[in-house]
Parts: sequence; structure tokens; C-alpha cells
Amino acid sequence: MSDDRTVEIEDYTAPAGGWGSMKSLVEISAREKVGPEVIRELARQNKPDGFACVSCAWGKPAHPHVAEFCENGAKATAWELTSFRVTPAFFEQHTVSELIGWKDYDLEQAGRLTHPLKYDAATDKYAACSWDEAFAGIGAKLKTYDPTKVIFYASGRASLETSYMYSLLARMYGSQNLPDSSNMCHETTSVGLKSAIGSAVGTIHLSDYEKCDAIFYFGQNPGTNSPRFLHPLRDCAKRGVEIVVFNPLKERGLEKFQDPQNPIEMVTGKSTPIASQYHQLKTGGDVGAIMGMCKYLIEADDNAKQINGLPVLDHAFLAEHTTGFEAFAEVARATEWATIEHESGLPRTEIEAAAKVYAKSKAVIAVYGMGLTQHVGGIDNVHMVVNLMLLRGNIGKAGAGMGPVRGHSNVQGQRTVGITEKPELAPLDKLAEQYGFEPPREKGWDTVEACEAVLDGSAQAFVGLGGNFVRAIPDHARMEPKWRALDLTVHIATKLNRSHLLPGETSYLLPCLGRIETDMQGTGPQSVSIEDSFSQIYGSKGKATPASETLLSEPAIVAGIAKATLAPNPKLDWDAWVRDYARVRDAIEVTYPDLFKNFNDQMFTPGGFWKGVPAAHREWKTKSGKAEINVPQALNVTGFEEAEGRFRLMTLRSNDQFNTTVYGYHDRFRGVKGTRDIVFMNRSDMIRMGITDGDDVDLVGDAGDNSDRRLNKLRVVEYAIPEGCLGAYYPECNLLIPVAHHARESHVPAAKSVPVRIEKTR
Repeated sequence: MSDDRTVEIEDYTAPAGGWGSMKSLVEISAREKVGPEVIRELARQNKPDGFACVSCAWGKPAHPHVAEFCENGAKATAWELTSFRVTPAFFEQHTVSELIGWKDYDLEQAGRLTHPLKYDAATDKYAACSWDEAFAGIGAKLKTYDPTKVIFYASGRASLETSYMYSLLARMYGSQNLPDSSNMCHETTSVGLKSAIGSAVGTIHLSDYEKCDAIFYFGQNPGTNSPRFLHPLRDCAKRGVEIVVFNPLKERGLEKFQDPQNPIEMVTGKSTPIASQYHQLKTGGDVGAIMGMCKYLIEADDNAKQINGLPVLDHAFLAEHTTGFEAFAEVARATEWATIEHESGLPRTEIEAAAKVYAKSKAVIAVYGMGLTQHVGGIDNVHMVVNLMLLRGNIGKAGAGMGPVRGHSNVQGQRTVGITEKPELAPLDKLAEQYGFEPPREKGWDTVEACEAVLDGSAQAFVGLGGNFVRAIPDHARMEPKWRALDLTVHIATKLNRSHLLPGETSYLLPCLGRIETDMQGTGPQSVSIEDSFSQIYGSKGKATPASETLLSEPAIVAGIAKATLAPNPKLDWDAWVRDYARVRDAIEVTYPDLFKNFNDQMFTPGGFWKGVPAAHREWKTKSGKAEINVPQALNVTGFEEAEGRFRLMTLRSNDQFNTTVYGYHDRFRGVKGTRDIVFMNRSDMIRMGITDGDDVDLVGDAGDNSDRRLNKLRVVEYAIPEGCLGAYYPECNLLIPVAHHARESHVPAAKSVPVRIEKTR
């Protein structure tokens, strides 16, 4: 398709929210040609008896706002309720070879998929097939493979019911290869928090934001990624909570917010300042910055002891609840300030100013996102935040704790009900007893390992429950040719994306209902459930008119594949589950009785019901039985050394996208309109390299592995970004990330510190 958009680069000075947000919603509603139904659905979005947003995992409050949706959540709703359709006639007009040249935006903008499709290599087109034909064909192929060579990927949007069924399908088939979205984002949280405090998820409740007196905020952008978070942040700022931000870029949602639901603010133009301190550290500089704060606190406590002053640290808590403090304290004392300043990119005065806020605060929440998790030393990042919090007992009390902000709406919940490649995280003995089969006990493939298996040819087939896997993973130029060598690819999806255009020898595209739509089954309209970032579980009811009468629900599709693939099992009636999802929830409760007690009765509790997090009440499920203070391997978490001409590239979302879904070409807060082919660069670096604003440059991978990775012709945008650091958009920049460049223990792609060089475009 032609690319004739006008490119505009100009400063945007307005706050997050406000009229800019309202204008954006009007624009996408007009572009998607949505009808009045979208207004009704937005009124139900994130309400106790409504549907859970299909975008991020932010919590649903028990007492919601009149409009409990944000700009990006509303975009996601309009995107799903679009009037455009991709029917079989669309594929009669377009070959796969043509479509793969389309932009991500154009592919999804084409509309909702309406019919099951099978790829025809002779015509290079997808053609309609029946559901029975699709299930039979998929089942026949799956029966021929070694189950340990088949990948069952799950996107973080699928409900608890679907995820449970899907993980059971994979294990009954004989595969533990269950990579999911978490492998690409917050697996670092799951591994890091589990090893440090014994719980793999955050420890706070949404209500803790009403009780804290300080928030320490690392590597997360609420204005784009979780805009409903702006309301509690605004409320905190108004009551005097100090919000101390560490982030390489100035993000508008952390600077100021104008509430679109506040008529006075909208009329007067007033807004609320958010951050009380904003520290623009180097990407990958968080361990250095936190080590500096810890050093200040420990040495201030040492000094207080010498003069019989009040202690700075919570020694009673440290003695009763932690291990490892003395070893860490010695390292902190011995770390030179010059080293801390160099590695963090911040002056000592800024780090100490932040530490002083922490020292005087009685209840602190630590918030972080993928700015911490997507580094080679990502586990060290998470451990260091935990260390900071433990020094003053800020885990396991009201108004304090760990607050990782998850991405996709049910990415945390999927892990809860068995989507994991790690056998120790699934109740395999219980599943064996409940369903009368022997689950695989060996470790399966995570996302990185699945990519490696595709590259070396050991993977035979891929089944994808949502998402855009091939676009979300690293190393596009190496991965895409190998992807087409798979014998079978199956995608369950609502819209067309690039992953669908890399068919294997046999390929099926199975369109499903969206969460917003009415899901009518044998016992009537069905509800599903999800788990949010606060470990709250709640129901979701779709009421919108389905995009096509031909669509099946995700549970029905999973059941269809299962029945065509697996031998009949007297202990499992897939059809009964599809007729009534309450039966799936009953089964989940049997498998996880402690987490899902009275599941069906509780699922529509306003605000959801809490599954419980042991660390939230200071029960430490670690090897030592205590919270563990860890010494980082290094202050540099990038996984590569500094070198002349080498930059640290961080991949970013635009304000007009969610994950791989691109809603448009307007990154409003950063002043970019009409293009995604840009790179943000520091003025000093530009002068040093003889580059001016608006020049075209190529980014060249600098991993030193003899692979040629290059992203050509990006427009340079002068920006307030630390020297030696660059910013550019995900997923386009994923082709610069080697598959092997990932967090050490969690295998999360290190997308926030990618080694690259810059060359002027010829």
C-alpha cells in the first residue's frame, strides 16, 4: 500500500489526558466507522457487570468512575468493534506475497476476520474452509508430530477459562512448550520477585495508593501503557504524596495530567503536576541509581548509630524478615560514587535527593515496568528494587509494596491457570489425578527457546492463541524465513497481522469472538474471567453484536482442536465445557482450590476477588523462609560494554499503539505525527556525529555475533534523552535484537538496551 502520510514533528506541551485524548478518541471512532453500539460498550467498560478492557491489566475499581476507560482502552474497544471486515473475498483480491508488504497498521485496519481460512500455496492465498475441515486438518497433522516439538503460544489477552483449556490441551497432547506474552515482558518479574520474596507477582492492592506517602517509579509510562493509572497518581499528587521518577525519557503522563472527566480542568486548562522529582537516568542505569540510594541510606544509618540518633533503616524488620543484608551493605558501602554516577548517568546530588525522600517516608510503593525487566541484567533490576524496599520494611504493610505494572489484560492470570513451560509452576500431580493422564514433566520451551527451535529446525509446528508472535519476537530477518519452514502454523485471531502471512507448509487462520461480543452457547450467553496486575480476579460479559455469525469463541476453538487431536477422555467433556463456561471454572477450582474458592459465586464481586499473595502479609515462600536481599552481578545491566560509537537503543511504544497493534501514526506526547520511522537522539550525540534534526540514518546492530541486522532510513528527532542512548519504536526495531540478547535467568528479550551503531543513510 502507498505511504503518503504527511510527517509533522513538533513539540507537544499539553498534559496527558485533556482535549488531546478526547480528539484522539473521536478520530479513531470516525476512522473505524463504529456505530452507536460503541457508546453503550464504553459505558460498560471495566464496570462490575460489564466487560474487562481488552487492552492493559490495570485493575477494575469496586467503585468505578462514570467513564472507567482510558484513551488507549477506548481505542482498543473501537478497534475491536470496527465496521470493517476481512471476508474470504478480501483474500481473493490479495496474495500473501502482496500482503506481507503492508504495514502493521494497514493489516489490522483491514478489519475483523470473519471465516476460518486455509492457506493455498498454489494460489498464494488464504481460502475459506469449514470449521470441521479446519479442526480435522489440524488434528490430523498434530497426530503425526513429536509433541515435544510443537509450540503452543498464548497471548496475554485470552481469558482464564480459555487459558486453562489451552494449557490442558497442550499437556494432554504431550507438550510443555507453552510460551506466552510474559516471556517477552514480565517474566523477569516472575523470576525476580519469586526468588527474592517468594511471590511472583506484585504485593499491593489498588487501595494502597490511597495509603502511601511516597511512590518510587521506575521505567514505566502510564500515559501510553496504562492511562487509567493516571487517576490514582493524580490523587496521590494532590494529597502531597512524593512521586519520584527514574526514567530515561520525560513521559507526559508522569509530568502532568488533565482529567477528561473534570469539567473545570477541561474548561480552564488546569492540570495536576505528577512527579515531584524526575531523574533521567541512562537506559540500563537503574541498578546504579538504586545502589546509590541504598548506599546513602546505609551510610546515613551508620552515621546515626555513631551519634545515637534515630535509625534510618528498619533493623527489627531486617532481622526478623530478611537475609543477606550485611553482605549487601558491605557492597553498597564499598561502591564508589564515581562508579555510581557513571553507570546511572545521574549526579550524586540527584540520587541523594531521591534517597532523602525515601528515608523520611513511612509507606512507599515501588512501581516499575519493562524499563527494568527487558535488560540482560533485568533480574538484578528487580532485586535491587526489592532491596530498596526491604531496607525500611516497605513490603507487607498498608500503603507499601511492589507494584509491577503488567501489560496485556490477562497475562498474569494465564500463568495462574497453567500457561507455563516450567513444570514446577503447574500442579501436574493434581492434573494427572483430575483428568487421568500423565502430564509431561520435562521443561518446555519459553519464547526464546521456541525461537531457537525454529531457527535450528527442531520445531515442527506452531499453534498461536492470539497475538502477533513473529512480530513480537526479536531478530525478524533471521526468524521470518525459518518460520515458513514449519510444517504447520495455526493462528487463532480477531484481525489479520504479519504472523499470519508467514504460513508453514500447512496453515490455518481461525477467527474468534472478541471479549466485548456476545458469546452465545448451549446454556445461553457466557461470561469469562481475567486476573489483573493486583491479583484480583473478576468476570467479564460481552454484549456487542459479533463481527460475523461464522465466528467461534476461543473456548470453542480450543475444544474443537482438542477433540480432533486427543483420544476421548471419560474424565473430560470438552463439549460440556463449551456449552457452559461455569463448568470450566468449576474445574479450575478443583485444580486450584486455594486460589479459586467459590469461583463462580465470586467472579462478579465489584473490584474482583483477591487470589492471595503470601508476601503481601510477610509470608516469604523462599528457600531461606525470609525475604532475600541480593547483591547484583554488576551495575551495568546491558550485557555489553561501552565502546566508541556504540549506542544503547531502547524500543518504545507510541501513544497510538498497544503492544504490536498500531492504532495510528500519532505519538502525540512525543510530538511525532505521520510516521513511525524515527529515532530519538540526544543533541550532543548529534553534534558529535555531524547529524542534524531531520536527517535520515540507519541503525546497525552491534552485537558482535557476525549477523547483519540493519534498520534503514529512520528520521532523526532531536530529543531530551540521555547521551549515548537512542529511542525508536517497537516492533519495528525488534529486527535489531539478537535472539540471544535476553535477560539471563528469565530469557526476556533485552529490548531496552540493544547495542547499535548509527550510519547516515546513503
